[in-house]
Amino acid sequence: MLEAYSRCWTEIDYDAIEHNVKEVYKLIGNTKLMAIVKANAYGHGAVACTRKLVECGVDFFGVSSIDEAIELREAGICENILILGYTPVEHFHYLSELNIVQSLVSYAYACKLDAYAKKNNIKIRCHCKVDTGMCRTGVIYQSQQKDMKEIIDEYHLKNLSVEGIFSHLPVSDELDEESKSFTVNQIQLFKEVLNNLEKEGINPGICHLQNSYGILNYGDLKFDYCRAGLLYMGVTSDDSVETLSKPDFIPILSLYANVSMVKWLREGMTVSYGRHYTVTKPTKVATLSIGYADGLTRLVSNKGLEVLIHGVKCPIIGNVCMDQCMVDITGVEDVQEGDVACIIGKQNGNVVTVDEITRKSKTINYETLSLITARVPRLEKRG
Repeated sequence: MLEAYSRCWTEIDYDAIEHNVKEVYKLIGNTKLMAIVKANAYGHGAVACTRKLVECGVDFFGVSSIDEAIELREAGICENILILGYTPVEHFHYLSELNIVQSLVSYAYACKLDAYAKKNNIKIRCHCKVDTGMCRTGVIYQSQQKDMKEIIDEYHLKNLSVEGIFSHLPVSDELDEESKSFTVNQIQLFKEVLNNLEKEGINPGICHLQNSYGILNYGDLKFDYCRAGLLYMGVTSDDSVETLSKPDFIPILSLYANVSMVKWLREGMTVSYGRHYTVTKPTKVATLSIGYADGLTRLVSNKGLEVLIHGVKCPIIGNVCMDQCMVDITGVEDVQEGDVACIIGKQNGNVVTVDEITRKSKTINYETLSLITARVPRLEKRG
């Protein structure tokens, strides 16, 4: 493990990405991988992750916004980048200047982008977004409403180069019969769109549908690409969620904090804001230099979440503060200021996972990891 660098820090094993990518490819056959690196690669460091993924042969990346795309271009990433979300009109010029692919969030948006491209005598690369059931962005193509004409019309816009088409699966992580039926219907609707385009003499281009759980639960659908996010980082949304495949992933991120103070508290004393934890017997407490402004959500307060100190699991007590939290270390010998607490990862043969934070805060690992803030250094694991 790295020596203590700051009050709290992450340690990221970027080399393990290669192993995780190989595990993904075991599931998707000849389908190519589009790696999603939005939100700073879900807290793992977008530039560092992307560089490693390029080394692994990945040639397409997904981001949420133009600023995330610019960050990758400025870091020297030359591969294809797809903006999955909305780009404001005032930033359209970056799309052609930096060779970025824009998703068409609606037909009206596509027309606006086409008009800009015509005015500036340029072509803008795009992928058509089809809404087969997410009801977020894209042209609607669902059982209740099929706006096929708008999809066809997007391909006919003369100043756009519509190079691909995609949709998204909102319940591919759920294996109850209703959710499976909904997802299977989405797959069929997407295939129907592709068939309709081909009947019109239109080459749909690059087709991609599967997200991370689409990969885990729906195998090789034989589209051109699939979109993996947390999978190449070695985690799923929560390891308690059942999946039909069981890849041998290696989590790449660990999270640590320093012990800033050790003290004994007497019976009747209360801990932290709100006084929601009362000491019932003499208790040894360590204060850790990590809080919700670092990404350790306040929602885990008084939920029994454990961290590792000297390899021993110790519960967080009282409310998590902005920059600090308190841990019951009664029975753990020789803890002192400057010692390292492991919030996520391994220490002395014991393990605490990000999933435990996620379950205590009733969310998903995507959010838990994305909440790790910019002030927490991302350090590359050595050795």
